[in-house]
Amino acid sequence: MASSTSPAVGRALDILSYLAARAGTVEASAIARDLELPRSSAYHILSVLTERGFAVYVPEARGYALGAAAYRLSSAYTAHEALERMARPVMAGIAGRLGIVVHLGILRGANTFYLLKEHPPTPTDLEPTLVTEVGVLLPAHLTANGRAILAHLDEAAVRALYTRPGDFVSRTGRGPRSVGELLAELTADRERGWSEEVELVTAGLRSAGVAVFDLHGRALAALSSTWRSRVPLRDADAVVAALVSGAAEITRRLQGRPRPG
Repeated sequence: MASSTSPAVGRALDILSYLAARAGTVEASAIARDLELPRSSAYHILSVLTERGFAVYVPEARGYALGAAAYRLSSAYTAHEALERMARPVMAGIAGRLGIVVHLGILRGANTFYLLKEHPPTPTDLEPTLVTEVGVLLPAHLTANGRAILAHLDEAAVRALYTRPGDFVSRTGRGPRSVGELLAELTADRERGWSEEVELVTAGLRSAGVAVFDLHGRALAALSSTWRSRVPLRDADAVVAALVSGAAEITRRLQGRPRPG
């Protein structure tokens, strides 16, 4: 049903949704009938949509189908791009408020893959040099970002990622050395609601991470921040609280929800 405040826009969206649900072409008269639109309005809107490439007229079938412009919009709305759009302003708010770098990461196998990185508007002396650039892969069992996601996977899924002792690489001589150790740490993280690593990736640095959930209750990403572990000026509680709140807001924007339990 078209919007009462903008009927033309609402009708255009109704027609696009209608065409998207059909595999073949549909005559204008059928569109008007099924959507209960005035025939003149349906023809006018279809003409505009066709001019803009959102619909295409097939003369042989005397009907309309979804156009290339509509497919470009749908392909642009991939899971990661949607996630990044929703996450970026939330991350920028945390970075600006706390003066700390904020990351968005996902899992790529047993690795953390960093999608976004937001810096505070004004760099501070507390901001360390980080290896976590966009596009970098790091072992997920060492990063707070990766551990936040792993903590919400089923045990079988975690075991499938770590099948050999050699999977448990170490960068600083610290970190879990077996799947049993990792599962125990992930259980504690899940119960606490956030994950932490202290000098597992880089000596002198500490990170916290919080999972972001999709509408199926799956942890599809995580927010994280890293700071100097030996500088007492950074309030860890404030960072964790901001990440928890930020991850919850991104989850809400994605219409997601944590899985019960």
